[in-house]
Amino acid sequence: MKNNYSDKLSQWLKDEGYTHCFFIAGGNIMHILNSLRKDFVMIPFVHEVATTMACEYFNLTAKKKKLSGKAFCLVTAGPGVTNAMTGVAGSHIESRELLIIGGQVKTSDLSRGLRQRGIQEIDGVSLMEPITKKSTRLEEPINEFSFKSLCRLSSIGRPGSVFIEIPLDVQASNKKISDYKDLKLKIEKNISHLKRFPEVIKRLKEAKRPIILLGGGVQGNQIIDLQKNLSKIGIPVQTTWNGIDLIDSNFKLYYGRPNTWGQRYANLIIQQADFIISVGSRLGLQQTGFNWKEFGKNAFKVMVDIDKDELTKGHPQIDIPINSDSTKFLKKLFTSNYGFKDTSGWINYCNKIKNHFHLSESCNNSKGNFINPYDFSILLSEKTSKNDTIIPCSSGSANTTVQQAFLQKSGQVIMNTKGMASMGYGLSGAIGASLKLPKNNTILIEGDGGFIQNMQELGTVEINKLNLKIFIFFDNGYASIRMTQRNYFGGGYVGCDEKTGLGMPNWKKLAKTYNMAYMLLSKRNLSKNLDVILNTKGPFLSIIPIDPEQTYFPKITSRITKDGSMESNPLHEMTPEITNEERKKYMQFIGD
Repeated sequence: MKNNYSDKLSQWLKDEGYTHCFFIAGGNIMHILNSLRKDFVMIPFVHEVATTMACEYFNLTAKKKKLSGKAFCLVTAGPGVTNAMTGVAGSHIESRELLIIGGQVKTSDLSRGLRQRGIQEIDGVSLMEPITKKSTRLEEPINEFSFKSLCRLSSIGRPGSVFIEIPLDVQASNKKISDYKDLKLKIEKNISHLKRFPEVIKRLKEAKRPIILLGGGVQGNQIIDLQKNLSKIGIPVQTTWNGIDLIDSNFKLYYGRPNTWGQRYANLIIQQADFIISVGSRLGLQQTGFNWKEFGKNAFKVMVDIDKDELTKGHPQIDIPINSDSTKFLKKLFTSNYGFKDTSGWINYCNKIKNHFHLSESCNNSKGNFINPYDFSILLSEKTSKNDTIIPCSSGSANTTVQQAFLQKSGQVIMNTKGMASMGYGLSGAIGASLKLPKNNTILIEGDGGFIQNMQELGTVEINKLNLKIFIFFDNGYASIRMTQRNYFGGGYVGCDEKTGLGMPNWKKLAKTYNMAYMLLSKRNLSKNLDVILNTKGPFLSIIPIDPEQTYFPKITSRITKDGSMESNPLHEMTPEITNEERKKYMQFIGD
């Protein structure tokens, strides 16, 4: 027999498909915690920020693999809420499902305008409001339909974070069900406005150099069907970073990942298209480049997005905005025979560009015994299996290197959180992914500076015996910050490495502390040692020595102008510049 309100909440969460609770115990969630422990797989973490990041990746892995069972976060009041905010914001920016249940002091102790009345009390609802789809406090029990509707807000329409704060006395309430409040919530529906679809097809028929760009919003499609249908219409396809695992790198019509830190060949190709269909990508500044006016400058652009505000934000300029769920749009595109123009000449040209520009450019040769991060990423990708999960952290050179050089396979799950781009995402996210697919390898690539921000969660890895392979790019601190300080401020280094005050652990001792296998890799026997690591069960910590002065090319460069503003190159003008002969061969339609 269910007794208090927390018991009912636990049952309702089960009804909604939740199986795991990621949490840190606290006094202001004591009733909920007691109820949940009977019904869920309870995974305690060391820090709340890790619970939210892990939860995001657990749920995204389930979605990509079409698996049942979701996770939610439980955090206590005050510091529990503030600690969780980075992960909440990150999930919301990436449009990913995340439900956070927060504790709060009893309603009689709420500040009501004071700075603080209750112990550990803060206004969590107001703090969370700008970074969630819905942030609300239950000052009295609400009915089953209202609570489940709040939970569903996180996954329907454009997904995002939802925060529900529940005071202690409400958690313990024994009020009759008939007295529960009805919030009378309106149910959000997926949108599909395809009135201008015939116009899209008309323009597509006329196009000589079309490109389809697929983003993270296309995750509901099965990869094998997606590639089959793309082959049928014969149009070159590219993906965003969030769409990286939609298409196999060997797919005949796949032409990479354009981006501010994109592959050179991919940037050159999209910039020469005369027709771009973007599906499931918000086309943010990282995707188009800061010089967004030059993005696909000569292309007719169609943007399909579930959020109408993204379609009207003004950058880049869109010729046909379509406010629709990406899956519905693609199904309509794939299930009709429109007789598109022969694109074989354009495809041949794209292949010439792709084959000429290598993913590991010679200008990035590493000195001495250091390992070239691009060569490492390529080799690692060749060693991975189709069942592996790849986590290329979310910021810095470790992330951009993998995004530029990794050769993905169909069936792999690859995730990062590029919008928030916070250091510390890698380990936390990898834990969530590994908890969802415990039998498979989860492979984390993260920089040393990012890794130390959440390395306390190695305890979570160890106690859960996760099959997690950790590769740390050891370049003595914050490589990206060091490059910025060198390139823009003449080497005025501060807070970027051990010489400027940034402390690093002894990696071997760290691994030993958590009973974890350890290896310091070198160029010699690198391939063989990767085989050993990937075939070892359980957690494994590996260090990749990277030259602290390692360059990371190609990239889009920016300049500080006389008035102090920044001026950036368009996507096709990456540093280092290509030769005049290469321009003639591989930039034929720039400015056409």
